[in-house]
Amino acid sequence: MKICLVSPYDFAREGGVNQHIIALAEEFRAQGHIVKIMAPSSADEDETPEADPDIYRVGNVVPIKANGSVARITLSLNLSGQIKKILQTEQFDVIHIHEPLMPALPLTVLAHSKTLNIGTFHAFSQSHIGYYYGRYVLRLFVSKLDGRIAVSKPAVDFVTQYFPGYYEIIPNPIDLNRFTTEAQPLPQFMDGKLNILFVGRIGERRKGLKFLLRAFNYIKQQMPNVRLIIVGKGDTKGYERYLRNNGIKDVIFAGFVPDDMLPRYYKSAHVFCAPSTGGESFGIVLVEAMASGLPIVASDIPGYASVVQHGKQGLLVEPKNIEMLAMSLIRLLADANLRAGMGREGRLKAGQFSWKNVSQRVLDFYERSENRRRAKLRLKRMRHNRRMLSRTYGLGWLLRRRYQAGQPERISKTRQG
Repeated sequence: MKICLVSPYDFAREGGVNQHIIALAEEFRAQGHIVKIMAPSSADEDETPEADPDIYRVGNVVPIKANGSVARITLSLNLSGQIKKILQTEQFDVIHIHEPLMPALPLTVLAHSKTLNIGTFHAFSQSHIGYYYGRYVLRLFVSKLDGRIAVSKPAVDFVTQYFPGYYEIIPNPIDLNRFTTEAQPLPQFMDGKLNILFVGRIGERRKGLKFLLRAFNYIKQQMPNVRLIIVGKGDTKGYERYLRNNGIKDVIFAGFVPDDMLPRYYKSAHVFCAPSTGGESFGIVLVEAMASGLPIVASDIPGYASVVQHGKQGLLVEPKNIEMLAMSLIRLLADANLRAGMGREGRLKAGQFSWKNVSQRVLDFYERSENRRRAKLRLKRMRHNRRMLSRTYGLGWLLRRRYQAGQPERISKTRQG
């Protein structure tokens, strides 16, 4: 099968959607399928063709603020010619578009595609001004989707506000082997202190790091032997100023961590914390933590509650509630048996998010969607043929009636002659 995976986001930058696409592409190829990726990219054109022959880089990248983050997408309006050429050359069996209603690449691909179209919806928010005001036009594009996937129940609830219908819930995959194998803890953190781990983009307010730092201030007063490790890119000056002004120690800003090193940070921690305030459709870092055997303290928001069951794999707390966050972390840090039990539960649940399981579910969904598509086409042809037959027989009946009605008149004229 020849598959095209389409991303709306800058493929030169890391992100959850791009990681999802890369994971699917690798697994599909391992199963013998041909996979191409289409996405905008801010990378230098001279750097990429030889390195990534299976990636079509289409459109310039523009940063747009959205949902408490920055979406790096293309707004180019002259993509049609290039996309038509790609689709005509490749003749894909499946075009799988992630965030299919994002401008401008996904919409342009969907407009010109004549094959099986699948859309995956990742986003979650309370509302979407673009969906609200553009829903009447966007419904034309939604109607071209032969199958719709959402990564979580919150993502379904969000998109169905504007575009009702059936959505198959298939979660984001992760490489479980990276986190379930015996990665070695980092020696600098193995000094007897209890480690809390945060992983996320520091510059995004919705990740809630400021609430964790304030909670950590309370935790240090109760448990001096605790350390907070923060992994992620972003400006830390404001946070470091807060720590200095309040005399808070044992906070480590690790910055960006390469993929091969990240499992070692999870292995070095005792508790994982995700204090996001909202806007999360799915918590991939939660699954990574569970696969590593870590108990979790996370905000009780829809995207996280769909992954972590309170009291099973971790504890869920009210968003922005600093005291609840601090007390939940203290509870886990103080109870090694509770941490171990939740860690075991997390490992068990993480199995359902493996690349192999998720990719097979997606392939099965392709097959079911193609069967429905063919059935619809057969039904459409049958209805067309029925209409044509009806028109043909109807015209014949009318001609016969007119002919029969005119016979006596012709006979009468013949006799008179």
